[in-house]
Amino acid sequence: MTKKELGLPHISEATDAQKRDEMCWESEDEKYNNGSAFKVTCRTDEGVIVTLIADNYFGYCKKEVKTQISYAANLMGRCEEEHAGGTIAYPSYNLGQEFKANSRAYNNRTFEDIANDYSDFIDVHPDGYGVDQNFPEVVYVPGDAFASVEAQTVTWKRGGDKQSIPLRPGKVYVTPSGYRFRMDKHPSAPSWRLVGTLGEGAVCHKPCTVSGGGKSEISKSLLDYMLYGPIYVNNIDFDLDQCEAILGAKYNNRWKPEVLKKQNYDKYPSRPILSPQRSLGSVIKLLTVSDDYTDEYNRWLETIPNYVFAILFAIKRLYKPEWDNDWRSHFTVDTVNGFPGHELKVDNRTVTGSYLRVGFDKDGAWRTFKLRQDFMPCEKMSTEDDITASITVPAKGVPGLNPKFEPMSVKFVKNCEYRFFQRPDEAIHRGFDENTERDLGGRNNFLCNYEPKTAEDAKRMVESVVEFGQWTQPIRGLLQEAASKDDGYVVSSAHPRIVNGRPTKNPRYLQVRPDLTDPLMPYLGQLGVQLFRALPPTTPALMPVNAVLVGRRNNPPEADAGIRGLAVYNPVHYQPLPELFMEFISSLTGKSPSTTGAGSEGALTKRPFNALRPAADLNNALVSFVLTNMAGYSTSAGYVGPNVQVDHDISLLIPEIVARMSPHEIDPDYLISEGLLEKIDDFTFEGETILASRLGYRVTQAFVSRFFARVFDNPTRVFSPEMLRPEEQSLADFADGVKNITEAQQRVALEYFESGGVEDACPPLKSLLHIMAHGDHDGLTPDSPELRKMFELDSVLNSDWYQRRLDMQQHRDITACQKQIAYLESVLGDQQAAADASGLDLPSRLDKLRVRLAQVQADGYVASLQGALGADPLG
Repeated sequence: MTKKELGLPHISEATDAQKRDEMCWESEDEKYNNGSAFKVTCRTDEGVIVTLIADNYFGYCKKEVKTQISYAANLMGRCEEEHAGGTIAYPSYNLGQEFKANSRAYNNRTFEDIANDYSDFIDVHPDGYGVDQNFPEVVYVPGDAFASVEAQTVTWKRGGDKQSIPLRPGKVYVTPSGYRFRMDKHPSAPSWRLVGTLGEGAVCHKPCTVSGGGKSEISKSLLDYMLYGPIYVNNIDFDLDQCEAILGAKYNNRWKPEVLKKQNYDKYPSRPILSPQRSLGSVIKLLTVSDDYTDEYNRWLETIPNYVFAILFAIKRLYKPEWDNDWRSHFTVDTVNGFPGHELKVDNRTVTGSYLRVGFDKDGAWRTFKLRQDFMPCEKMSTEDDITASITVPAKGVPGLNPKFEPMSVKFVKNCEYRFFQRPDEAIHRGFDENTERDLGGRNNFLCNYEPKTAEDAKRMVESVVEFGQWTQPIRGLLQEAASKDDGYVVSSAHPRIVNGRPTKNPRYLQVRPDLTDPLMPYLGQLGVQLFRALPPTTPALMPVNAVLVGRRNNPPEADAGIRGLAVYNPVHYQPLPELFMEFISSLTGKSPSTTGAGSEGALTKRPFNALRPAADLNNALVSFVLTNMAGYSTSAGYVGPNVQVDHDISLLIPEIVARMSPHEIDPDYLISEGLLEKIDDFTFEGETILASRLGYRVTQAFVSRFFARVFDNPTRVFSPEMLRPEEQSLADFADGVKNITEAQQRVALEYFESGGVEDACPPLKSLLHIMAHGDHDGLTPDSPELRKMFELDSVLNSDWYQRRLDMQQHRDITACQKQIAYLESVLGDQQAAADASGLDLPSRLDKLRVRLAQVQADGYVASLQGALGADPLG
């Protein structure tokens, strides 16, 4: 089709934006998109949208679905469509060989309580346990239950008598508090262990995330990415001597005087390291260099070799009280060729450590770090993976929320897809991404950008035994089946399609939503919340968002390709709303496997997939952020600084940290007051002011030391000083990267003035657009208290523009009810139509609609919406 046939203007009548995007013509025979595959969208004055897509790339279809949902959400009000990933992360722990149920997450509920409250779906046995009627593998046990791997039993007392049931793999044992445990085979050792999981999880929402920013990775299990190996000793006697010295040391004098006075630590004696009253986490904190400790104490810690800490933490993790002071005899090594070996054993069983990759060094080698002995990855349930519908409502009208969170308003998110369009970046490494290999080894797959391999190719891959053995069984089985045939094609996870002589970095496949293929996981998630909050069976276990983790894609400069650097962020940043929305408005991304270059993806990453002008979505997003008081944290993908490649390692890791933080710990005001976040200031470079304050705040070594100790043995080693402060890698690249951002922010903001879209923005965003484009707005700058106050809750709630949103919502609700009533009345007035719909109980529905209409027309209805998102006047 020609551009003229599609209704595009002649160049003499085109706007600057239409000229820039080539949405105009000079010659009448000019083909739209040069005659290549394309998308054409038409919209009537009534708002009806019709789209034609002429391309076989599934992603284009997804974007059009996104457009339609976004348009509908804006017409309806209350809701947003968000370009997001998300997960519910339930913290899990390696409990070892034995576990006493009432030692974890106990909420004073008894087995009798849950037997009475949930008798509709629990078969209660006289011995004092229950079996779930929906999933028989779910077993309910009392709060004093004791599980033993060695005995393979779960025991408890009932009426003074000891009761017992078998402890079996495949069963999940749920306590009255919602805490659950299971027997699990170690993936790299012949042993079994108990794994415990909290009933309450963290809902991590990743909105406004650019291409390659980690929307899919946030919901992937870290279990697939963990490595395993022995814990090594150098000289067993010498190393255990050092451990013994550490265990016997005095720690009361470690605090700086000002910290001691502030915290009153001198009133509490330091607990012995092996005491049951001291957790492994507190031991790791005790033996980690800290600004709170004296210089002398920190110097002593630095004299201890890292591997000794790993041995000591293993001793702490595996210690049993009945050993008393005789712990040393339980830890040994084998004798090899007449000499002591180097692999640590406990009671003649090799102690296996877990390790995690967090980035690469400058030579491309993996940076691996030892995980805590009691660490297990969160159990995750994917909630979003690209297209999300969300709603923001007043918390006071929602029953059964987690009492630890007390926001004015809450946001609920809903995934809109049956299948996820996954790009498994790590699957190119054989055996590394077990989940992808499991999916690709199955049947009825939709794949694109994978190289079709013939049966002969498959035979050669099978015969290459070293590489073939690195795959997991699903891919091995698939290739073996293909190799047994005379013809046909097969794909492997490690062989993307060759484009221009190189493997493409954008292989894709459709993954059926994991919560649909494994319904037990979402069932357990809801069940744990129900029990933990002690909710009646009629009250749903609703889980609003409680952590926002935006993702950025960073890249080093590529001068030859004309790509400027964007790697100015450290692993985790916090930006207050003015700075955060400067980012959202520009949505600048670095080079990604999903894109051909770098640049702005449009407001909230929706360009060009938006049927409305972008201010409507920006207004919605801002109101939602303010009402829910959600802090905007962002994580880095690709690079941290120009020299440290991290790919998606941080995207995978951070949900584990956030899920283990309490509500007050994730509060940025607390983190700033404790020195766990540091503000980035503007600076001068080569005579030019660099607006680095636009980057907000970033995590410090103190943050890493405190919170990463819940995951790693040596948390301070995970992020080097050069990663926490990327300007130390190259100040010139850092300065140009910040300029890249601020120049893009200015360029994008100016487009709002050229198009007139600035007038659609609510007052806070209008001021922000002026500042981005021109440096100030009537004298206001980003540092002006008057500007920052515009983004605060009280200012928004008391503003005329927010009140207009609530008035508009009432108008939309009235109009919708009236249209539905008129439609049902017309159906019921048509004898044939009413007969056809006789089974739909339309009269009853009509009565309910009339009641609803009276409610939304009532004088107090607008007041009841206070704290809700409302509706943008743009519609």
